Formats: sequence, C-alpha cells, structure tokens
Amino acid sequence: MKRIQKAICRGSLFLSIVFGSACSVLAPAQLSPGETEEEVVAKLGRPTARIPDSNGYLLEYSRNPWGQAIDMARFGNDGRLISYEQVLTSAKFAIIKLGISTKSDVLRTVGHPSHTSYLPRQQLEVWTYPYKESGAWNSLMHIHFDNDGIVREMENGQDLRFDRDGKFGFGGW
Repeated sequence: MKRIQKAICRGSLFLSIVFGSACSVLAPAQLSPGETEEEVVAKLGRPTARIPDSNGYLLEYSRNPWGQAIDMARFGNDGRLISYEQVLTSAKFAIIKLGISTKSDVLRTVGHPSHTSYLPRQQLEVWTYPYKESGAWNSLMHIHFDNDGIVREMENGQDLRFDRDGKFGFGGW
C-alpha cells in the first residue's frame, strides 16, 4: 500500500511540474499600458519585427506560420506601451480597405505575412496570413497588392494544411 501511495505522490508531483510549466508557457504575458519597451521585451522576448508608426512604433510577435497569430505591442513616441493585442482577426482584416490601404498600412494592421507569392498574369503580389477565423476555423487570408503596393483584393479560405480527412489531397504549400 505504501508503494502505491509513493507512486501516486511521485506521479502527482511529475504532473504538477509538467502542467505547471506548460501553463506558464501558454498563458499570455500580463502587460500594462505605460510599461517600457525593455519591460515588455523582458516578458515577451525578442520581437520578430519592429514596425514604425506615425505615432510611435509596434513590436511584432509572430507565431506563424503554424501558430495562426501575431501579437502587436503598440508604443507611443515616448517608448511606453499603449496596447497589446492579437491582430489576426476578422475585425482587423476588415480595417484594410480595397483600393486605399498600402503595404505599410497592412504591416501596421496585421503584421508580416507568413508566406508571399506573385501572380504574374494578374501582376499581383499576394501576402498570406494563416489565422483562426472566429477563433475556430483554420483559415487563410490572402491580401493582393498591385505593382504600386495598393490592396486590390482580399480572399479568405480554408487552410488546407489542417486537412485531416484527406478530402482535398493537399498537405501544404
């Protein structure tokens, strides 16, 4: 009986260490407006990109190509955090306007794409963003730019990299 109790205690300790560690990694960092860039980088690590903005700058934390998320830390000219949010959402994509938004606007809105391509016949550059549409569906947003860097089309579709049943016969790019 004592062996069983010891085994249960060891197993419980192991599970609490494993799951406790996983929770700390998966839990989003707690950031507060007004924090400095140094404080944010200490909590989140090195950003994947720094994007200039007219009222300051953004630090991009991309979890793509498979993570389906990009977090943006927005800083004012004073170097203090204004906001921190996940930007690959339908609401953020809706901010992008056909015929008006530029590549710079798209970078400041949803960050860098996980994949780029070019359609020579249409003369359009395509930026692709994998994301969870409505927090549930594995989707891709394709943003098409003309040769002047203006958004001309946006297309949303299923991310076939997550096709588990093989109906589509596609395993990736």
